[in-house]
Amino acid sequence: MVPVDQDKVVRAVEKASRYVVSVNTVTLVSDFLFRSMPVGGLGSGIIYGADGYIVTNNHVVSNARRISITLPDNRITEGSVVGGDALSDVALIKIPRTGLTPAEFYDSDSLKVGQFVLALGNPFGLAGGPTVTAGVISALKRRIQAQGGPVIEDLIQTDAAINPGNSGGPLINLDGKVVAMSTAIIPYAQGIGFAITSNTVQRVAEEMIKYGRVIRPWLGINGIDMSSGIAEYYNLAVDFGVLVVSVVEASPAYHAGLREGDIIIQVDKERILGLSDLLAQLWRRKAGDEVSLRIIRGEKEFLSTTRLVESPMT
Repeated sequence: MVPVDQDKVVRAVEKASRYVVSVNTVTLVSDFLFRSMPVGGLGSGIIYGADGYIVTNNHVVSNARRISITLPDNRITEGSVVGGDALSDVALIKIPRTGLTPAEFYDSDSLKVGQFVLALGNPFGLAGGPTVTAGVISALKRRIQAQGGPVIEDLIQTDAAINPGNSGGPLINLDGKVVAMSTAIIPYAQGIGFAITSNTVQRVAEEMIKYGRVIRPWLGINGIDMSSGIAEYYNLAVDFGVLVVSVVEASPAYHAGLREGDIIIQVDKERILGLSDLLAQLWRRKAGDEVSLRIIRGEKEFLSTTRLVESPMT
């Protein structure tokens, strides 16, 4: 166990306990005779606004027919989904309450591997306040394939125990600030959990409050990670970057002059090592932003600029 100031841990937990909620859902499923049956689900959530906004995982509330929220003072109230985003696994709920204590969020771009963190949530629907587990940030910028869903990018990996029911709960630092939101565990693995960065949670929540959906910037390519094997097999100039497999006609990438077989190695001044880097750079921008792309085509290297548009798949 990493030696830490126990009083700081206690104060951080006390602070965070004021904004951690339980999320209980009812979903209708059909049996083999096509009869509908209600099935209960549970998760955790984070109070995002004093006016009744709560963030949780999209997979916790997607397809839910009924949502009830248990607040830190044990009051129970009904909630409704403002919007959900499968690509980030973030959903926003609204409850008819005001005067709530919202969470304070930390800038997740400042996180370092090895930082001490605490995971709070309501595993297994246990009553009596959130459960706390401790650990460190094991890795940054992880990507996982959600079961039956999309690949989720730019995740934090932690060894703090994340149990069933913790999904949607906060990962906090010793100041009681949210650094991430727990999202998944790998079954049968020891000490491997994942969380969505606080910056992603805030961006998704703000866009849902303002627009009712996430406006995701779009370049318009299909690509794969470059590797030394691909570079050697096709006799390409570099072994890093994103190899363009196809370009959508009339997309920003098409107008930038990108074509099949090109390699993207830089966005503005940021080096691109692979597809996760490219997606992370695009996510930091907005539809309408102009970006500069450094491209390798054969033995030539050139710069091209284009303006991102809203993804047609949002």
